[in-house]
Amino acid sequence: MIEKSQPHTASGATYMLTRRHLLQVGMTGIAVSALSPWSLWAAPQGALVNDVTRLNPIWVNRLLAPRTTDEIRQALATWSGSVSIGAGRYSMGGQIATEGSLHFDMRQFNQVIRYAPENRVIRVQAGMSWRDLQSVIDVDDLSIKIMQSFANFTVGGALSVNAHGRYVGAGPVINSVRALQLVLANGSVMEASRTVNADLFHAVIGSYGALGVITEVELDLVSNVTMERQVHHMPVADYPFFFKDQIHGNEQAILHNADLAPPYFDQATAITWRISEKELTVAERLVAPGQLYKFNQTLMWGVAKLPGGPLIRKDVIDPLRYLNHPVVRRNYEASTDVASLGPIATRTSTYALQEYFVPVAHFNTFVKNMTAILQAHRVEAVNISIRHSQSEPDSLLSWAREEVFSFVLYYWQRVRVEDREEVGVWTRKLIDAALSLGGAYYLPYQLHATREQFSRAYPNAPRLFALKAQLDPEKRFRNKLWDKYYAW
Repeated sequence: MIEKSQPHTASGATYMLTRRHLLQVGMTGIAVSALSPWSLWAAPQGALVNDVTRLNPIWVNRLLAPRTTDEIRQALATWSGSVSIGAGRYSMGGQIATEGSLHFDMRQFNQVIRYAPENRVIRVQAGMSWRDLQSVIDVDDLSIKIMQSFANFTVGGALSVNAHGRYVGAGPVINSVRALQLVLANGSVMEASRTVNADLFHAVIGSYGALGVITEVELDLVSNVTMERQVHHMPVADYPFFFKDQIHGNEQAILHNADLAPPYFDQATAITWRISEKELTVAERLVAPGQLYKFNQTLMWGVAKLPGGPLIRKDVIDPLRYLNHPVVRRNYEASTDVASLGPIATRTSTYALQEYFVPVAHFNTFVKNMTAILQAHRVEAVNISIRHSQSEPDSLLSWAREEVFSFVLYYWQRVRVEDREEVGVWTRKLIDAALSLGGAYYLPYQLHATREQFSRAYPNAPRLFALKAQLDPEKRFRNKLWDKYYAW
């Protein structure tokens, strides 16, 4: 077993949520803060924080890029105002900051704590990116069990949104987490798992920084298997049967999604990566970072902006793209860089995401309603990717309280006020379409939902807010998501 440092709590032990403990450890944090004056590690006052869409510039009061848990505790003890947390900055609605806050930029908080390849488990600091984690475990032919489709995201960020990917039968990332460590508002350090502080465990994952700073994460790993890509085309109405017959419960299917192309969204292209014993067609173990992807970006621009772009995609680009059946290692496909999508934002426009979750029985109804809304509002959609998740009802802000299909909408918009308002109009219609079928919408994106829609999509939010009132009574942990939907 490789061990770089020992995990730690406030006194080397795991604590339960008791008022006495919170007070004791909070006082310890204040005492420790005297050892490291704020001026030694605080950035100059005032910093601008934004996300990849450039739609949410937020002036924070101070910015700190911590490298140790003690630095986080010291900052919380020294700073009396609001606190926000960010890392990869791929959320799209101000979920990483609020004005005047102390902002923790977690991207330098990226070390391995413990690694036991023989047990297929690793514990890391929460600011580590999936790509950096892959570099550690690939040498042992191990893979991340659940992550997003791109490797740029951080581990802590993925937990904060309870992310998911294309992993068949795996569900959201909470299903791969053994334990986590959290620093609360008073500086106390808590360990949480399914057996220790289980309520906190299920509240923190998917809570968007409402309760504290996730500092360490312990993850299950799996084998870095060899996979072959297979592609099937079908009318979208046939896809639920195809999924049930060919993909659901198939242990040979590792990754799967289906793409729907504009403007009609009536044809599904199902892409499945299955375990294979064939020889590799791609020798590289991981996608090399820092590539320019000029050709990919040109194709993306052409599909989105040229007259007849969707037809060019249908008749030319996709047939060429899926002509071959590559055989790769799991880590290679999982290490894709988001830069392959091209520049996300310019001064006048941006590409953005939305996601909707619908019970499997209502797949075709939602596709019909979604298509009507997108066409009526002339939404400049680039793609809709369909994923699947088993039910995961235990996390308080679960988006999969029953088995669901998810619809990931990738679209282009201008950034003027009137353009944003128009996006809000059709977004709320899509949210209502999902809610009417017992579904939900995903929270990392632009905050167009009303408070009533939020409450319907996340009926257990009051339980999260009650826990926040206990653990963060001064309401220190904030961002634009909670500025809007938490009853301050």
